[in-house]
Amino acid sequence: MASGKQPILSSTTLQMLLFFNCWYFGAFFLADVLMFIYKGVLLPYPTNNLILDVALLLLFLGLESLRLFYGWKGNLCEHAVTTTLSLLLLLPCVTLCVYFLLLQTFVLRLEFLLCCLLLCIYGLEFLLSMLALSAFARSKVY
Repeated sequence: MASGKQPILSSTTLQMLLFFNCWYFGAFFLADVLMFIYKGVLLPYPTNNLILDVALLLLFLGLESLRLFYGWKGNLCEHAVTTTLSLLLLLPCVTLCVYFLLLQTFVLRLEFLLCCLLLCIYGLEFLLSMLALSAFARSKVY
């Protein structure tokens, strides 16, 4: 119990998944950068497409960092607005993950596997965030 009267509503499972996702996305980003170097050197990757893919990867890094920050703080502070913002940022992150999964010029098998795992993590985070949001909403006294 927090302060003796109010129950703790933040989701431990969601927090653990967000923590794991921080480390996983860091490894995902590093692996993707190394794979882009590999593809740029050894494959006939058009320069414009390579620049676009790298720019989208950097955009993905920024959006995912914001999403994880808002999800982390929203869950720990039991704040519905920041948790909702994290859920809204999930949509462009999923879109970018699907782009790297299916639509980039060359998709390596390792990239395919890393993106599939990231999409599974996103699905779990979506479900757990919705459960946490419902708990936050039910606890409000109007």
